[in-house]
Amino acid sequence: MSDSQARSAAYGPLPADTTEDVRTRGANVSRQVAVLPVGSFEQHGPYLPLATDTLVACAIAREIAAAYPVHLLPPVTISCSHEHAAWAGTVSISSVTLHSVIRDIAASLRRSGVEALVVVNGHGGNYVLGNVVQESSSRGERMALFPTAEDWESARERAGVVTSLLTDMHAGEIETSILLHAHPEFVRPGYETSDFVADDRRHLLTLGMSAYTDSGVIGRPSLGSAEKGKALLESLANSFGPYVALLTSDEDSSGSGDSVRG
Repeated sequence: MSDSQARSAAYGPLPADTTEDVRTRGANVSRQVAVLPVGSFEQHGPYLPLATDTLVACAIAREIAAAYPVHLLPPVTISCSHEHAAWAGTVSISSVTLHSVIRDIAASLRRSGVEALVVVNGHGGNYVLGNVVQESSSRGERMALFPTAEDWESARERAGVVTSLLTDMHAGEIETSILLHAHPEFVRPGYETSDFVADDRRHLLTLGMSAYTDSGVIGRPSLGSAEKGKALLESLANSFGPYVALLTSDEDSSGSGDSVRG
């Protein structure tokens, strides 16, 4: 098996590294960087699975791991999905709990010699992740949040995604495209006819998603394609380079950002 095939096999649904793999990789870099996908378990309309955000975060993280010598972690699969509570199947934990989980993981990594952590966020409702990164950075710890709105915007433009980030809020063109590429077996019929736009969502935090959509969809999934999904992931992997450089440099790091995916 070639090295590229070995890395591909190691980054399936869950990381397949052994402790020796991690030790060997760490010996070849100046500072180890761990990548933690954080998803959610929430409704994504009638055609995408509840685990969509986790699948998206893992797809991004696998693309990163194929391009950079990072320590890929298994995903956090339940997070802050309170705005989706009106739909069956949605499960949430509190922001306090998620905050603690990320801090505990980062502390455990540091004890094992992995100094830097990048949180790959697949769910826009995980606002607390930005606070975790800011607080950790202020203490001199090396942490970043990826992708930022700027990273998503670059990926959207490079992939030819038509829908704006404002309109493509949930189960829309971007998420449907990534799953059509990375996990087409999980995409059910119906995305072709489920477009729904609700750009003015100023009371979302107070009223939840059900005040703005009956189907649970806000975006244009009909425009999704596997080709766009592939291009989105490739662009995000390219955007990750500066994060590695920042977190492995000898200067103090203060990486943070906001994820905008729903």
